[in-house]
This record gives sequence, structure tokens and C-alpha cells, in this order.
Amino acid sequence: MKIKKVLRFLMLAAIAVSGMSLISCMDDQYVPVPVKISDVNGSYRARLVTSIGINVNEKIIDFNAKDSLITFKDFPVREIVKTIVADPVKADTVLAHLGKVEYKIKFKTKLNVDQNVIELALEPQIIAFQIPIDGVSKNVAITMTAKQKGFYVGYDTSLRFGWEAEKINVGGVDIAPYQTIKYEIPISIKN
Repeated sequence: MKIKKVLRFLMLAAIAVSGMSLISCMDDQYVPVPVKISDVNGSYRARLVTSIGINVNEKIIDFNAKDSLITFKDFPVREIVKTIVADPVKADTVLAHLGKVEYKIKFKTKLNVDQNVIELALEPQIIAFQIPIDGVSKNVAITMTAKQKGFYVGYDTSLRFGWEAEKINVGGVDIAPYQTIKYEIPISIKN
């Protein structure tokens, strides 16, 4: 007799809980939070995809966006150095001595209310540093360009953008032939 009462109670409780859960889902509609230009500012963790032709490399990096400036404290220059120094052993030695390279990208913002995004017009700067090649320190200047807009997406508070290294100059001489190095951040999460 007690078992029947307990089973009936459990059955009634299960029906009540499932009914409540179905009723609570009837009003689940996404209401986008409008983005503001200041939403772009912050620290991000991102997946950087670097490609040269068909060779693709991915790395998790951190960067900051503040006052129309994206700053990478430790910009990955492995592909650039390996383009300059063909010997893999020498390239690894150069990378070990190089240390951290800081890189900054300027951008201008434009609010797109219809799509709840902020468009970024990127203005990549020339990145310059010195590398030791065969015991001689040479100046390296990489001309960066952005051929597409970047976006701050309000739905998931992520920043997405891409740019490329158009030309590498070592000691006043452009590297030729040269295959463009493309950098893409398809998704980044705001910390």
C-alpha cells in the first residue's frame, strides 16, 4: 500500500516537473543586447591561423584592444623568420635569440546596428625588428595590409579579423620571390 502511494507521488512529481519545464521554454526568445563602440575594448584570447600557400599553422594567442589599437605583446614571427632564413636549424636559433616581438594594429570603428556588430577598418602598421643572420644583425621590416574588414560581434562578444604580410624587407632589400603570409583570427573570446 505504501509503495503504491510513493509511486503515485513520484509519478505526479515527474509530470509536474516536466510540465513546468515545457511551459518555461515557451517564452525563450533571444533579445540581442545592442553593441556600443566601447564594447570592443578589452583583453582577448584567440586562435590565430597563419598560412603560407597550403601550409597552415594555428596558435592560441592573447591580445588587447583599447582606444582604436590592437596590441599583441608576443606576436608570432616564426613564419616570417623561416621565410627569411631558409635553413631550419639557423631559423630556430634566430627565433631563440629574437625573444618577444610587440605588434600593434590601428583600427577605425563603425557601428552596424542592423546586424548588431561593430565593423573594424584595420590599418596594419609596419612591423620592424632586428635578427642576427650569420653573425650580422640585420633590420627587418614587414609591410602588413588588411584586405577585409574586421568585426566585433555582439551576440558572442568576439572579435574577428584578418591581415597579411605583403612584403618583407631585410637590410634594405625586398625578398623575392615571396609568398604572402596570411594571418586570421576567426574567433576570439573576450576575457
